[in-house]
Amino acid sequence: MEHSRLDSLRLIRSAQIGPITYRQLIARFGSATAALAAIPDLAARGGGRPPRLAEPALILREVERTQSLGATYVFIGEPDYPALLAEMETAPPALIYRGDLSLAKRRCVGMVGARNASAAACRFARMLGQGLAAEGVTVVSGLARGIDTAAHQGSIDGGTIGVIASGIDIAYPPENEALQEQVAQRGLLLAEQPPGTQPLARHFPSRNRIIAGLSVGTVVVEAAPKSGSLITARLAGEAGRDVMAVPGSPLDPRAQGCNQLIREGAILVQSVADILEAIGPIHGSMFRQPSDPFTAAPPADASDSDRRRIVDLLGPVPVPVDEVIRQSGIAPALVQTVLLELELAGRAERHAGGRVSLRE
Repeated sequence: MEHSRLDSLRLIRSAQIGPITYRQLIARFGSATAALAAIPDLAARGGGRPPRLAEPALILREVERTQSLGATYVFIGEPDYPALLAEMETAPPALIYRGDLSLAKRRCVGMVGARNASAAACRFARMLGQGLAAEGVTVVSGLARGIDTAAHQGSIDGGTIGVIASGIDIAYPPENEALQEQVAQRGLLLAEQPPGTQPLARHFPSRNRIIAGLSVGTVVVEAAPKSGSLITARLAGEAGRDVMAVPGSPLDPRAQGCNQLIREGAILVQSVADILEAIGPIHGSMFRQPSDPFTAAPPADASDSDRRRIVDLLGPVPVPVDEVIRQSGIAPALVQTVLLELELAGRAERHAGGRVSLRE
């Protein structure tokens, strides 16, 4: 791997560098190499110590391990990075994959649902997956028990993407090890985490945003209230993608999440035709030119008074960045500069939905 990509991976794996911070650093400094050199000064301006940067030796070991597994990296901003996913503000700066990356360039539909799904729901998910794949649509799911498993089984012959919350070499749940290998061999297997990473609870919401981001729409087949599947649906809706749901019996708790989505405006799905009608025969997103993920306002240096005003508006409760801009009366570029400095100094934290808070 060339030096510039190694530096990109080092930046990604460093403490306190999330997807938004990564984008802002590359937009401001033009390269990961320059950003790594600038971080100590930015953190000092934010009033803290610089974050712990990943050791080059660890990055080299990760790359060697990834290559030994037959896996490959793709970085945001590169031509092969999935264009729809890159549109999300929190898109992973790097993905590790095995299989056919071109499957992500086709129309993709996410399919998620309950791990303890009913036999009827699994059968229906399998049928939907098979029907979508037959129409040239790639089915994206998370290789979990239940609906995810059925979706992959139905679409494995025509095009499926499995997004996992662990390293590319870890199968979870263990009983899906053979299916995960089939997805890698016959479809596409994607991981955000480095090899060897166990599927910790905090990684699953991150996995869900990738499923939503890859897809023009997401179908929820069966889901209880407050389930991870509903998080995926919410992320899809926030990204401007179609949200679809399969109705179920009011007497089955596993159907309550889907029925609630439909009440809130999700598209009701009873067949493959309903999904194809919702996403359209030619979806406009398919023809967008890949946008530059590193566009940003010209870098600007904030004054001490600007920093104090912005810090005074922040607290432990996350607030939208737009609200900070509005109440401070400071130019958006300056606000973003100060927030970047505070985050690198370990004093601020980014949250979903474009919100930020001070660390307690």
